[in-house]
Amino acid sequence: MKEYNAKTVDDAVKLASEELGIAEDEVIFTIKEEKTGLLSKKAVIVVYELSDAIEFAEEYIKNVVESLGVGNVKCNTSLEDDIIRISVDTDHNPILIGKNGVTLQALNEIVRLAVSGKFRRRFRILLDIGDYKNSKYSRVASIARRTAKEVQKSHIDVTLDPMPSDERRIVHSALAEWTNIKTESSGEGHNRAVTIKYIGE
Repeated sequence: MKEYNAKTVDDAVKLASEELGIAEDEVIFTIKEEKTGLLSKKAVIVVYELSDAIEFAEEYIKNVVESLGVGNVKCNTSLEDDIIRISVDTDHNPILIGKNGVTLQALNEIVRLAVSGKFRRRFRILLDIGDYKNSKYSRVASIARRTAKEVQKSHIDVTLDPMPSDERRIVHSALAEWTNIKTESSGEGHNRAVTIKYIGE
């Protein structure tokens, strides 16, 4: 992290942008000090790098998991397509995954909100525990392809069970190049689901 001083917050952000060689809307910062008086103006911002957000996310996860008393926590983080992917391994993975991954999904949301709140910027974070998500993605893609074959034969649209956004993306991606097949998401919140539709030539 590094501090930048200027007369206004916008000027400080512009200064950081020029020095770091990134767009102004990509600068991750918090306001440390801001004076807007008639005689003197001053703004101090603290600029963070993506590595700071990743480090905060890992520490937050470790603190949450350790507070639950489930043993040691190991994190392995990577950045793919602007998604912070954090793979977690503990002594009691099933407890943290929960039935049908419900607890894992809740932990993912808590971490995302904590990081976004800390750095005042929305981050896409994907949390996996004990490779649960990768295995689930394989199953979801398999179901999507099998269902798409049925739709191709019957010409009857099929709506899959509701699933979180990351799993819906797997369905869309798995069927993106399929002939006569189109996927659409509909519904709100936990009821949002993907419909696999037949389209003519």
